[in-house]
Order: sequence, then C-alpha cells, then structure tokens
Amino acid sequence: NLTASHGVRAQMKTFFLSMAGAFAAMFVFILLMVSFFAILIVGATNSSPPAPDRVVLSLDLNMEYPDQSPVGGLAAFSQTPGFIDLLTKLKAAESDDAVKGLYLRGAMIGVGSARAEELRKAFHSFRDSGKFIIAHTQGTYGMSGPSALRSLTAADEIWIQPGTDLFATGVTFETEFLAGLFDKIDVRSEIYPFYEYKNSPNSYNETAYTEPHREGMTALAQTIWNVSLSDIAEDRGLSVESVKSALESGPKTAQEAIDLKIMDKLGWPEEAEDAARERAGEDTEFVELAAYIAPTISLKAPLIAVIGGEGPIVTGGSESGSPFSSPPAFASDTIARAILDAGDNEKVKAIVFRVDSPGGSPTASDQIWRAIKRVQENGNPVVVSMGSVAASGGYYVSAGADYIMADRSTITGSIGIYGGKFALEGAFNKIGVTFDTVSVGGEFADAYGSGAFTEAQEIEVKAWLKRGYDRFLGIVGEGRGMTYDEVHTVARGRVWSGEDAIDKGLVDEIGGFMDAISKAKELGGIDAEVTPRLTFYPRRKSGFEALESLFGVSEETARVAYMLGAVANDDRMQVLIEDLAAADAVNSGQMLAVGPRLREQ
Repeated sequence: NLTASHGVRAQMKTFFLSMAGAFAAMFVFILLMVSFFAILIVGATNSSPPAPDRVVLSLDLNMEYPDQSPVGGLAAFSQTPGFIDLLTKLKAAESDDAVKGLYLRGAMIGVGSARAEELRKAFHSFRDSGKFIIAHTQGTYGMSGPSALRSLTAADEIWIQPGTDLFATGVTFETEFLAGLFDKIDVRSEIYPFYEYKNSPNSYNETAYTEPHREGMTALAQTIWNVSLSDIAEDRGLSVESVKSALESGPKTAQEAIDLKIMDKLGWPEEAEDAARERAGEDTEFVELAAYIAPTISLKAPLIAVIGGEGPIVTGGSESGSPFSSPPAFASDTIARAILDAGDNEKVKAIVFRVDSPGGSPTASDQIWRAIKRVQENGNPVVVSMGSVAASGGYYVSAGADYIMADRSTITGSIGIYGGKFALEGAFNKIGVTFDTVSVGGEFADAYGSGAFTEAQEIEVKAWLKRGYDRFLGIVGEGRGMTYDEVHTVARGRVWSGEDAIDKGLVDEIGGFMDAISKAKELGGIDAEVTPRLTFYPRRKSGFEALESLFGVSEETARVAYMLGAVANDDRMQVLIEDLAAADAVNSGQMLAVGPRLREQ
C-alpha cells in the first residue's frame, strides 16, 4: 500500500507539472502572438521611415557565420544569415547608389583561408564599382594564421589600434592521435583506409603522422601560405619576399606594421568610423551588412536555384531532436529532394550547389550524386561552388556536376574511404566484463561484435571497402572524363588545395560563390547583363515558422542544450566530438568517406 501511495503521488506530481508546463507554454505563446500582432498593427498605422540617402555598410569579421543560413532550430528563428548571404548582399550593394562604402572590423582570431579569399575577391569587386572600404583592426594573434590579415588587405586603407600587435605567422595544422590512449585501455583499432593518404583514420591507428600523412598536410599548408603571401603582397603593393620576411619574423607592433606598409594608419575604432563617415558625406547612416536590404529584383528575372549542403553528410532527413540544436544540414533525403525540386521548377534556369563539407556517408553521397544526374538528364545545368572544404564525400557529391569551382585555399579531394571497427573486448575485460557469443548465419554474422576480426572477416571487410573505393573512383572518372588509373593517381585519400586540384583535373576553375552564379548564368542561357533572382532550396523558414517548433521544450532540455553548445564551441572539443561520432559510425559497420578534420592555425 505504501508503494502504491507513493506511485499515486508521483503520478499526480507528474500530472500537475505537465499541466503547469502546458499553461506556461500557452502563456508564452499568447504573449508572443499579442506582440506579433501589435507589431503588425504598428507597422500598418505608421509609415516606414524614408530610406537614407547615404549608407555605409558595416561588417564585423569577429562575428561567426555559418556558410549557409540555417533552416532549423534557434538559428533559423533568429534569421541568422549565411556567409554566402553576405557575399550576395555585398554584390547587390555595388549597384545601389545609396551605398557609398563599407566599414570593416578585422577579425582577431581569423576567418579561415578560403573565406578570406572569397571576401578579398568580393571587396575588390565592391571597390571596382566605385565604392570605398575602410578597415580597422585591433591586431591579430598567432592562432589566426594569415587569414585575418588576408581578409583586410583589399581595403582602401587599414587602421590599427595603438598598443596592439600584428601577429600573422604561417599555417599550422594540428591533428589529435588516440592510439596511445587505446593502448592504455586495451582497445584495438581495426580500421582500414583506402589508401595510404586517407589520413582521417590515422587519429585512431597512429600516435603521430605517417609519411604520406605528413607529406599531404605539408603540401597543403605550403600552398595556403604561398597564396596568402601573394594576395597580401599584391593588395599592399609590396613584394612577396618583403611580406614573407615581415610575417615570418614574429609579432610586429602597430607602428612597425605601418612602417612596413602592411597597415596604413594608427587609430581607434571610432576614429576609423569617423573617417568612413567623412568620406561618405554628411547625414551618412551605418547599416550592418547582415541587415542590409538590397534593391528588389524584378519577379520576371530568370531564376537560379541555390542549394546548400554544410557539415557532415548523413543519410535520412533533416530532423533535429531538439529545437535548440540545428538539424543536420547535409542530410541526403533533404538535399536530394531539394535538388529534384529545383529541377522540377520550370522557371529555374540553372542550379548552384554550394558544398562545404568534410564528407560522411558514401551511401548518402551516392543518393545526392544521383539526384544531380537526374536533373541534368532533364536539361538543368549544375555548378558546384566549393566552400572552405569539399573533401571525400564532399567531393563525391560534387563530382557529377557540369562545372566545379573552388577557391585556391579550399580543401578538396580526399577521394577514398575507410571502415572497420574497434575491438573493445580487452577494455571491458580490464574492468571485469566478459563476453560470450551465440552466432547463427555464417562466419560473418558476428563480425561486428566486441572481439577482433577473424582472418576471414578481415578479408571480407577489406573487399567490401575496395568495392566502395572503386565505385567512388568510377563516379569521379565519369564526371571528370578520366580513366580509373588517372583518378587513382590523384586519389588514394589525398587532400589537395583548390590551387593544386586545378592541375590534377579535379576542379574546373578557381572562383568563389559569386563566380559560380556567373557560370550558372552562362550555362543556363541567361544574358550576362541580366541580374537573376536567387531562390534557395530547401525553402528557408520565416522566423515565425521556426518559432513554432520551439514550444514544448522543457527547461531541463534547454539547459542541457545550452551547456552542450558551450562545450561544442571549443575547437578541440568539437574535433573530438566529431571523431567520436565517426568512430561510432564505423564501429556500427558503416563505410565512411570523410576527409581530415583540420584545425587551421
């Protein structure tokens, strides 16, 4: 009876807590609805303020942006713009007579080399339209590598804050290795890469770089450093040798940076802002680039579909377990459906597929590749724009496109796969846990148990992986017009910079997102002088639509999501989380096409 009484009380407590939660959610919903309609009423009864005659756009590169605007979670509700949105807004501002210039706040830690390259190109185009750029930096630090400086040097003038230092040394890639830990806890890594340059599994199999791993990373770092020095030198009217000597000799004071002509003026942020206002003219208003509304384009303008895939490539759809986390942005069902829907739209003249991914599931990549082939069969040209990284599965989904564009600093290639498992039996034995097995259905039935592979199982796993590798190479060969042997020579898991990928036949042209739009116009038969409308797939939700999914989430869920988000913001922790996710996928019997997870410094 006592137990029953406790059970009833517990049920009643749960009931009342649920009711309280429901009433609280209803109250919040009503409050938000009232606020929403109040905004509508106020907007309807008050005329919009006149657009300013003189505008200076502002962009703070310390802000973090996803490559593409999120389609779910809190980020979708807040209407967070993507990096490609900033590029399109800046391009549209070139023809806006009200926009006089751009005030740029430099990043202190870095923006990534590929992004710095795309920004630089966008800034040059903006200046060529007759507008100015004034930049201010509070110094850069060693963790940033050259990208923070590289993203600024296209400005008309660069201000640096007194008392700060310029610290933009070379490029470093840092890789974590877990084999030493596995030895201590008696975990055996039986993960097989195809082939020697497929270095992602080295994190599990090795304690340091193998020679092929080191060779590939060194070549990649050297290329990024060289193109960075070249860009900075060209922008500042200096020789590559002088820039190289200055940056490789360590931190420089603000005044030394000016003396070396890497910076122009010494001053505080508000002084640089005043300089931008003075140059633009009286009554100038500053407008954040992310909030800038470009002049409207005629509804009769031809359409180009933009499809974005960002992050690890996974099978299935884009459902998220919590609205406080973003759903997977590169889910095969979602991206393949987006491609097919764009192809079914008779008004769409061409498709730009923006890929920013280190790879993932070959099965998911295959599904997306097939969707591209299907729309091409219906006459829709597809142009791939590679972001910071389009490697392994990220290259797989790109290989069938009509045209592939990458930045010189893009990390691509990594054509290869790996798979296997972790034999965990020894680790469990150490803590007194033992296993016994009953297995029916052939020798391979228990291959993915806790013990090591048998010799026969290992042979079968490697044969399965070889078939996956051969299919990958066949798809690349078909898309790039290369033989198996030609692809195998540049594949074997090796990563390439976009600069090197051109020479290897893996990329058609060096260019960023806006260049891909121009190429899509050409392939889609759109006149070069016509400005197309961009339509995004999957369809972007409005803030109110995204808000609907936020109700019903408990306080505890929100708190846990917040803490996990804080942890995930640490770069090293993020890499470990991704490593563990990949390890879990491999251990469950999945083949992976994942490139290296690089932390550029």
